[in-house]
Amino acid sequence: MAGMTSSARPLLNRRLAGFGTTIFAEMSALALRTGAINLGQGFPDTDGPEEVREAAVRALRDGRGNQYPPGPGVPGLRTAIAAHQRHRYGLALDPDTEVLVTAGATEAIAASMLALLEPGDEVVALEPYYDSYAACVAMAGAIRVPVTLRPREGRFHLDLDELRDAVTDRTRLLLVNTPHNPTGTVLTREELAAIAELAVERDLLVVTDEVYEHLVFDDAEHVPLATFPGMRERTVTISSAGKTFSFTGWKVGWVTGTPELVTAVRSAKQYLTYVSAGPFQYAVAEALALPDAYFDDFRADHRRKRDLLADGLRSAGFEVYRPRGTYFITADIAPFGEKDAYAFCRALPGRCGVVAVPVSVFYDDPEAGRSQVRFAFCKKDEVLTEAAVRLQRLLP
Repeated sequence: MAGMTSSARPLLNRRLAGFGTTIFAEMSALALRTGAINLGQGFPDTDGPEEVREAAVRALRDGRGNQYPPGPGVPGLRTAIAAHQRHRYGLALDPDTEVLVTAGATEAIAASMLALLEPGDEVVALEPYYDSYAACVAMAGAIRVPVTLRPREGRFHLDLDELRDAVTDRTRLLLVNTPHNPTGTVLTREELAAIAELAVERDLLVVTDEVYEHLVFDDAEHVPLATFPGMRERTVTISSAGKTFSFTGWKVGWVTGTPELVTAVRSAKQYLTYVSAGPFQYAVAEALALPDAYFDDFRADHRRKRDLLADGLRSAGFEVYRPRGTYFITADIAPFGEKDAYAFCRALPGRCGVVAVPVSVFYDDPEAGRSQVRFAFCKKDEVLTEAAVRLQRLLP
């Protein structure tokens, strides 16, 4: 505009104007500053299997992946991903055309949104949602439409009627996360079948975030949406190695789907990172080939950690929503006579020496989760035990 100086125009474009520093960065910095136990950000405090780490070292020393790996990902990793999907879920994939390696699941989500959405398209997502969902939808110029998971009888539940009502003629895509972060909900076969029927009926694309696929507890089971009738050709399935093998810093994720869908996502991905994590891709290929006993032990270990922290939170006075998946517990601060989770989490390090995350930041309407906080239990037993002891200070 004539006469307007550069300083008069905001530096951040309007699509991202509502997004500042992530809550994870803020709370992790608070933990560092106060010396508090960090149960806010979802990363383990121990490394994954030694043989997987050594596989990365071996790849580095052998010169594999030290230069640009192939754009779609290292062939051995793509083959391992396809083998994993077949072994676990009976999904047959061509590793050359139906698997794409990404810089973690976060890039996979971003590339999917950028590739598949036009400005003005509506995206229906389960709320509360991981914060990158909202940012990625905004960067694509699309409109997010939340369907809220609501707490009832100790768990969060999806209202299928509300989901159906949220779909309009402008809806392009359903963004489904199961096992669900932050609530720990694992959608049942019946719920997934209803979502699949809706997607087929309304001719919708579906992007599924399944990074916690190996962390399901009790009677829950993880069933990929792509296995349901009519869904193979319309579903982009996303997962990653970080959560399953406790190497979150490696940032190795993947997309699977039909050649058309994977080609579309790759078209966007190649202009984001192009390639990444070369030597780690070789290591993740070996990790995916670990025996079933590894995955069983991993799940059992985290189920025990879940119970350890859940018992501690209940003992400290929280209302606890027992998760059936992921490594997060959502708890309510209402029993303390408090309602503002953000203020509670900011004060918690000073009161107890523990850091948590306010779930309100994962809602479009913060009031919907105003009294909810999230704790991560992917920590050493002694850390969880000490956190539970410290949280006892909240008792009157």
